[in-house]
Amino acid sequence: MSLRIFNTLTRSLQPFTPMEPGHVRMYVCGMTIYDLCHIGHARMMMAFDVVQRWLKASGLQVTYVRNITDIDDKIIKRALERGITIRQLTDEMIAAMHTDIGALQIEPPSVEPRATEYVPQMLSLIGELENKGLAYRASNGDVNYSVRKFQGYGKLSGKSLDELRAGERVAVLDGKEDPLDFVLWKSAKADEPPEAKWDSVFGTGRPGWHIECSAMSCATLGTTFDIHGGGADLQFPHHENEIAQSEGAHGQALANVWMHNGFVRVDNEKMSKSLGNFFTIRDVLKQYDAETVRFFIVRAHYRSALNYSDAHLDDARQALKRLYTALGQVPAAEVTVDWSNPFAARFKAAMDEDFGTPEAIAVLFDLAGEVNRTKSPETAGLLKALGACLGILQSDPRAYLQSGAVLDESTIQQRIADRAAAKAAKDFAKADAIRQELLAQGVVLKDSAAGTTWEAAQ
Repeated sequence: MSLRIFNTLTRSLQPFTPMEPGHVRMYVCGMTIYDLCHIGHARMMMAFDVVQRWLKASGLQVTYVRNITDIDDKIIKRALERGITIRQLTDEMIAAMHTDIGALQIEPPSVEPRATEYVPQMLSLIGELENKGLAYRASNGDVNYSVRKFQGYGKLSGKSLDELRAGERVAVLDGKEDPLDFVLWKSAKADEPPEAKWDSVFGTGRPGWHIECSAMSCATLGTTFDIHGGGADLQFPHHENEIAQSEGAHGQALANVWMHNGFVRVDNEKMSKSLGNFFTIRDVLKQYDAETVRFFIVRAHYRSALNYSDAHLDDARQALKRLYTALGQVPAAEVTVDWSNPFAARFKAAMDEDFGTPEAIAVLFDLAGEVNRTKSPETAGLLKALGACLGILQSDPRAYLQSGAVLDESTIQQRIADRAAAKAAKDFAKADAIRQELLAQGVVLKDSAAGTTWEAAQ
């Protein structure tokens, strides 16, 4: 079966064929760098990390571009609050992002453009839009995009202009001819630092958010490329506006496939900084190992909502231990995946159906069961090789299982002794409570005539 991807633009699964045989060009909207990344950001970057891993595993070359927005109102505000330059803030936050997502084994993109490096390309694109009558200079010094002059606006999000007008709550402000219009070039404000301003034919100012991605994607991948991705929250207005800008300027499709990952939710609310219900990657990694966090994210389908809770992460940790336990019992042979193997074929079929990681991971558990039954190094090798397609199961199994133990050996032995004393005193309720306490911390007790031993929970 050939790869099929759900295209947000057509709202359907469709066969995927790259424009250039054997080569996929993919652009994903990355981070606006003013603070630490949270688990919602990790989910987005993880989704497209899995996409590019599977494309490569399928024998395709991938040019993967994930941008960085390093000029923005929030960035300027945060730099001023901290009394540092914009560049100092963004360099610090980019380094932190690389550290955090690197811990999750999210591979770096082929190209990671910073918006501030592409201002000339943005100005050129704005000029093209002005020449085509799609952009106008406003009385306040801004340059705006005239939404109503672009036919097909709303085709990605499914929003009609009438629906958008019905949602208007304010009159025309800030020099806009229509409330739906959006800014391409922001006129400089007196209180903004010099490093937030560029000279241009449109006056001193800085680019709007939407024009940044249009310019960076076209500069790095061409005016039409294979896949454009990002979080579901970017579908409107950001991606809708990218289409209007890029297709308005070039007269051709920006991307053939649009992909959007689902939200991370906490108590049925989207995780976001604006709601204050977010957990940074590094805070979560203080409580859970990085591979558990990766497994927790990857085992949900990228388009589905992901419910964040300690209980779900605990469950992910125990499930991942079951896979590592199988690998810990049998040395994994180095194998090249034979895709005609029944397990590999099922894994491939799952991934080829819109990157179906839940079904692919179910195959891994079936393989682990086969390893436990056959003790075959080749089968263990296949389990590890397929896990690599998802960025998991590459650690030393015994080291991973030992690192997962929450209690040290002396503490466990002391609790075993306490339990033995409780049994001797016929306090069986206390003895059972100690067993359950240890089990909750990942320790399984095994009683025999020779005494009580323990092992990590499977």
